[in-house]
Amino acid sequence: MRIRMIFSAVLALSLAAVVPAQASGGTPDDQPLPGYTIVNPPLAPATVGGQPTRVLQGVHGHAAYDIEVPPQWNGKLTMWAHGYRGQGKVLTVEPPGAGLRQRLLDQGFAWAASSYYDNGYDVKAGVTTTRELASLFGKLVKRPKQVFIAGASMGGHVVGRSIEEYPGFYAGALPMCGVLGDQALFDFFTDYNLVAQDLSGVTAYPVPADYETTAVPKIEQTLGLNGTLTDRGAQLRAITVERSGGPRPGADASFQLWKHFLFTIAVPTGGDSLPENPAQLATNVFTRYTPNTPVDVNRTVRRVPPENLWARFNPALTQIPRIAGTPTAPVLSLHGLGDMFVPFSMEQLYRDDVARHGRTGSLVQRAIRTGNHCEFSNAEVGAAWDDLRAWVETGKRPAGDVVNDRRVVAAPDYGCKFTDKAATGGTRGLFPKCG
Repeated sequence: MRIRMIFSAVLALSLAAVVPAQASGGTPDDQPLPGYTIVNPPLAPATVGGQPTRVLQGVHGHAAYDIEVPPQWNGKLTMWAHGYRGQGKVLTVEPPGAGLRQRLLDQGFAWAASSYYDNGYDVKAGVTTTRELASLFGKLVKRPKQVFIAGASMGGHVVGRSIEEYPGFYAGALPMCGVLGDQALFDFFTDYNLVAQDLSGVTAYPVPADYETTAVPKIEQTLGLNGTLTDRGAQLRAITVERSGGPRPGADASFQLWKHFLFTIAVPTGGDSLPENPAQLATNVFTRYTPNTPVDVNRTVRRVPPENLWARFNPALTQIPRIAGTPTAPVLSLHGLGDMFVPFSMEQLYRDDVARHGRTGSLVQRAIRTGNHCEFSNAEVGAAWDDLRAWVETGKRPAGDVVNDRRVVAAPDYGCKFTDKAATGGTRGLFPKCG
């Protein structure tokens, strides 16, 4: 109760703060912002029905862009939102992945993709530049009859916020391995490191610059993360499974895949902005961890309030914005069951938000039995796109998976329905074969 009262008081004071807007400093619109460069080599046209596509490239809104239009364009456009680019200062563009580029063109769709005007975890840049590029498409080509939006990873965060930021503009949305739980992603990263520190008895918060070379080896040795897990190491695994989506096929094996990587995310990057240090949004103040044995983690773990309360609770479009759960178009999402970089819990949180607003009829979610981040086959992505397109065209809602029923999610065959049974390699061997 005391923590909650302090938390509320600090929040009330912080809400009076003002967040400065992104400024271009007088930089021409067709040039990148100061400090950035653009690398966007010529994109070779694809071939559709024996004819080449039309490719347009340029710079708009301080961001590079690619546009591709098939010979027999159906008048519809799909915007592609790329994922996290790191903190580098080189802006790049990518076409839709997992075979989606050619699939769109073969179906008569044009597509467009922006580099965004900023790198780092800047969803605001992705949301606004993607929307502006869609308007530019209307000037360079022709105003489209319909606009879809698709994206992966942080691009899924862009997708989720875009359909709320511009209600009625997008006809359908395809977020893949997306950060649909918005800021809770950074809570998950914080959870892992604080719980690991608590269970190992290694105090290292705030995380120092040499965290990976000093504290982490001690944590891993104490918990048996480099070999056989100790009882406390097994508790860390169980807590991580719970926080990433609960018991489900491949969860323990996926922990083995991600257990070292999740320490690297905690290392500070040296900057103060949200894209440079998104951890300033993270909190575990009210988190209840399970299982709570053999260590009473809920009593002993360090509790961390968010450093930037305004950014955490501000409903406006920010660099790391909230997603309310009010989709204004059909949404079909894909997510890997074992992904612990953007965990499956993102889907559960989004579903809860959507349900709270009475809009579950606009959401279909699909679980894929993979462990790596954004590890989808062309067939899995293609089927999702085709079903989304048919949903928008006919109004008939396609099938999906239940994500918020623990019994269903924990079933041995969960995720089999939409997993490509012909796909091999990667982490698919972590999961027993389906049917």
